[in-house]
Amino acid sequence: MIKCLGASCALAALAALVAPSAIAGDNAQKRAAVAAAPNAVSAFATGLNNPRGLKFGPDGNLYVAEGGIGGMDSTEGCCEQVISPVGPYTGSITGSRVSKIDHNGVRTTAVDNLPSSQTSAALGSLISGAADVAFVGDTLYILLSGAGCSHGVSQVPALPNGVIRVNPDGSLDIIANLSAFQTAFPVKNPEPDDFEPDGTWYSMIAVGGDLYAVEPNHGELDKIKTSGQISRVVDISASQGHIVPTVIALHGNNFYVGNLNTFPVVPGSSKILKITPSGQVNVAVQGLTTVLGIVFDGRDRMYVLESSTAPGDPTPFTGKVVRVDPSGRQTEIASGLFFPTGMTLGPDGALYVSNVGFGPPPVGMGEILRITVP
Repeated sequence: MIKCLGASCALAALAALVAPSAIAGDNAQKRAAVAAAPNAVSAFATGLNNPRGLKFGPDGNLYVAEGGIGGMDSTEGCCEQVISPVGPYTGSITGSRVSKIDHNGVRTTAVDNLPSSQTSAALGSLISGAADVAFVGDTLYILLSGAGCSHGVSQVPALPNGVIRVNPDGSLDIIANLSAFQTAFPVKNPEPDDFEPDGTWYSMIAVGGDLYAVEPNHGELDKIKTSGQISRVVDISASQGHIVPTVIALHGNNFYVGNLNTFPVVPGSSKILKITPSGQVNVAVQGLTTVLGIVFDGRDRMYVLESSTAPGDPTPFTGKVVRVDPSGRQTEIASGLFFPTGMTLGPDGALYVSNVGFGPPPVGMGEILRITVP
């Protein structure tokens, strides 16, 4: 059994325990497991590389951040490294991308050549890159998780973890250096056994013309203005300790943040925090497991994506979607998912889920599932 106390170690355990054959093998097994769900689950798009956060754009297409394919560049001796066994990382300045998927499920590349990195082979070479996307008006913004010198990105100067703006002509601008922000403003309770100097950013949303992002390793929720100004909404570690907060959603005027928690997996040990705009933290929902996605529908019902729900080591084909009614009642909506990593609500009322989002090669085994709900 793998014991992981830190955020990147917990995420890395997902990859370390999955043999390539489990991903590349019998597709019929995968389809059968997913088909066992109580609602209609189908593959909407395939051919993705470690898909993560996803959003529908104003053009009606689905945009998916992909962790990518990692890389073999090393920055040992150049900067502070992530300690063993998670690090040292290796990386690439061009291994990640954002894909655009049309209503027929056809994938094209929207943004290419983004940095991608991977943990040590001892923990399965877990890949990070583009972590999430969000739109402010018609402008696409990308949250980077696999960049920075500590992640083996050897560009000089190293491209930091941060937020990228995609300009109308297709050019890219780094508008916010989140690596530098975390260095300048440390949280109260970082995990020393698994500290990531550049962070491991995971989820981002747009609210009122601004961006909000959650970082699991340090444990914080930050506000990023499109002008580049960064400010901390709340240091989650200060009140919650090292719970590995992963995903953010807005409902009403409040933020809802779910946590992965540390490994080994203890079913029911994850929760949803309700965070006010001023940073007040309360527990909204308990009894969940390895939360990596939250969305709300028009009836105030919360849908929660659980990546691995079996006790102990992370286990493929145990991912679930659970609906939480305003009364607090929890209902299983879909099961049998293979390490799902992100979820959004489509304009058609269906849920769209990044599936096979963690794991070793081969490349292109990631997919987007479409889940119809009552």
